[in-house]
Amino acid sequence: MSNPIRLVIFGRQGAGKGTQCAHLVERYGVAHISTGDMLRGAVASGTEMGLLAKKVMDAGDLVSDEIINGIVRERLAQDDATTVGFVLDGYPRTIGQAEVLTEILGDRPLHAVVDLDVPLEEVTARMKARGRADDTEDGIARRLELYEQETRPVLNWFAERGLLVTVDGFEDEDVVTSRLEEAVNAAIEAPCC
Repeated sequence: MSNPIRLVIFGRQGAGKGTQCAHLVERYGVAHISTGDMLRGAVASGTEMGLLAKKVMDAGDLVSDEIINGIVRERLAQDDATTVGFVLDGYPRTIGQAEVLTEILGDRPLHAVVDLDVPLEEVTARMKARGRADDTEDGIARRLELYEQETRPVLNWFAERGLLVTVDGFEDEDVVTSRLEEAVNAAIEAPCC
């Protein structure tokens, strides 16, 4: 592929992001790069940033933006990300991280930032139906509120740059997949990159 696909996907918990990421990976042959997987991979392979992250996590602290950015930089330099492309999941979480991502990609900008949009009532119902121990009414409300507070500014930042594509995720899985593919195809064909 002459121009590997570069995407970021956002969505509230319960929006079906994991399912749709799997479809994107299968459909476009891109690497699914999630923050959690990146951290675990960097720690396991003993990269410089992985060792720093391990030290911080072992102390029970949160991994800093500096370390996360370093791990993303290392991961996006790997062959699969540069040759077949990627869908980033769980990064960037702040405007600062979004700025660093733009700098990391340089002359290979993102094709699109997809927001898988599912109404609050629906994601709340979906999470309650999962029956996980931490899916209490208060716990769900707190997580969704935190997502809004932290993620909305990042989505707005990408929207200001013409990269945000909102996909209605409130439908049958196959319908959402079809909408997502349509949005991604339009982004790939746009004369941006």
